[in-house]
Amino acid sequence: MVEKLSPVQLWADIEAVRAHSPLVHNITNLVVMNFNANVLLAAGASPVMAHAHEEVSDMVAIAQALVVNIGTLDPYWVTSMEKALRAAAAKGIPSVLDPVGAGATPYRNKVLAQLLATTSPTVIRGNGSEIMSMANSVTKTRGVDSSASADDAIDAAQALADRTAGVVCVSGATDYILDTKKRIARLSNGHMWMTKITGVGCSATALIGAFCAVQSDAWRATASAMALMGLAGQIAAEKAQARGQGVGSMAAILLDELHLIDEDTFLSRVIIEGDTL
Repeated sequence: MVEKLSPVQLWADIEAVRAHSPLVHNITNLVVMNFNANVLLAAGASPVMAHAHEEVSDMVAIAQALVVNIGTLDPYWVTSMEKALRAAAAKGIPSVLDPVGAGATPYRNKVLAQLLATTSPTVIRGNGSEIMSMANSVTKTRGVDSSASADDAIDAAQALADRTAGVVCVSGATDYILDTKKRIARLSNGHMWMTKITGVGCSATALIGAFCAVQSDAWRATASAMALMGLAGQIAAEKAQARGQGVGSMAAILLDELHLIDEDTFLSRVIIEGDTL
């Protein structure tokens, strides 16, 4: 049976985040920590950034979702991530993994293997190269940039979803969200300028955590989060360009759009297809 996602469903999830302000525990990279927190706040969620071994499990215990991002790896933080993932699994709250730079170095791949051995995350979000690397496909990752398109990674994403029994999101010009039920959502909002602002992709991962906290269907929650980020980024770029401004101004406008986007704008402009493979 083909399953469709409607813009009305996605908007309901956006309103749920705003209404419930879920606490999202982030162990994220040093480059994007501030922007991630501001994106979560703008969307209506409550961020906490904590990685001390002495408190990380206790912090997860009061959170509604966990987000782990391996952008700036360090052995101390890796242990924090493992502790947090175990605590999230024990509590039964959703966990989201961002495999930044997967495939770039042997250490990065080793850490990802350790994290997957700790527990299977609810959602994995990455670019095409990262997802293909995690699925053990042959690809090339250039730092945190992708040398593979989202289209190239669909089969790898499905294999990874089946392996982890979770949801996999592949980011690109079109975002793809897949799960073990062979459901696939395609999102076509966004703007190329979003790739010029550090932390937009990582912040999308953080948003997925917030949406998973209020929507039990992780596939739908991921689609809702990515739809919000894509459309907010698209509108922000359009407004910046109309004012003769660039990506610096766009970053601030993006936060405004996440905070202020209304139902009519969202329903009339979001572009989504949802069906089965």
